[in-house]
Amino acid sequence: MDNPNTPNKPAHLLNDLESIRQLLGDENLEPPLLMDSIDPDSIPLLSEIVTSPPGIEAPAPKPAEPPVARTLRETVNLSISRDSELNRLDSELRAAAQLILQDVIDDFVPQIEAELTRRLDARLTRLLPPRK
Repeated sequence: MDNPNTPNKPAHLLNDLESIRQLLGDENLEPPLLMDSIDPDSIPLLSEIVTSPPGIEAPAPKPAEPPVARTLRETVNLSISRDSELNRLDSELRAAAQLILQDVIDDFVPQIEAELTRRLDARLTRLLPPRK
């Protein structure tokens, strides 16, 4: 069951990894942290790299909107559209509930009216003496 090669295997793999790292020559490089961010202004645009062919004038670039303002505007637009959609759904649900309630009332009004008439007649016969 016990294999004498097992304890040496992790050390051997570690040595292999260390030799690969030394061969690549990145002993002093640290991996990037997840908290590091890329500055969007440092990324070149395609229009900055590619030149237009002769005779064709390149369109003037639009002034760049700050990313924060663009994100804020998109968030506000999403919020407004989401709120208006919720309001529309709410009003549709309320209208449907009113229609259902009216249908239930219309279905039961004749039965309720018949029951009230029956009870009223029974009580009147007990309260008023019979006619001669």
